[in-house]
Amino acid sequence: MTEQPKGRRAIEIGATGMTVARNLSRLRKTRQLTTRQLSADLERQGRPIPASGITRMEKGERQVTVDDLLALAVALNVSPSALLLPLDDSPEHTVEIAGAGSVPADVAWDWADGKRPLRLPSGDTRTAVLEYALHSRPAGRREPQYLHHRGERSAQELAEARQRYEFLASIGGADLEGNRKRDPEAFEGD
Repeated sequence: MTEQPKGRRAIEIGATGMTVARNLSRLRKTRQLTTRQLSADLERQGRPIPASGITRMEKGERQVTVDDLLALAVALNVSPSALLLPLDDSPEHTVEIAGAGSVPADVAWDWADGKRPLRLPSGDTRTAVLEYALHSRPAGRREPQYLHHRGERSAQELAEARQRYEFLASIGGADLEGNRKRDPEAFEGD
């Protein structure tokens, strides 16, 4: 192990970093790329990483920066999530998320895909999901319709949903017409 200069310590690679290492290795091999070929592709993209650096990343010996992660996702033709999370979305399995600990794999994927918060508070989960979407997704990609099915909400819940949509639109956080199309039940009786 290389000795660190005095006053500096090595950045430890955690569970997510090791998942990235395993996924990088798996995806590179699936694409039938050598580390040299992947390195050359990254060089062409303007994000040079030597073949030895890729090998060290796959072994969990070299930190993968955010810029590296995105360039690798482009080069491997996958979403960044495919590098960050295990290729498993079973609710029976857990995934280690830095800062959150173990969470069900399906929840981790929904969170990474921008569909829901990682943790839902007890109580008003619909508001929590709408607030998550407001701060996590561009207006055109916020899709609250997966939260409910037609007929499952009471008149009061529909009125509250409409009020939330109107509030979000009033602060510029959502397109009211888009929400009218996504959740027509909340706007029935106009």
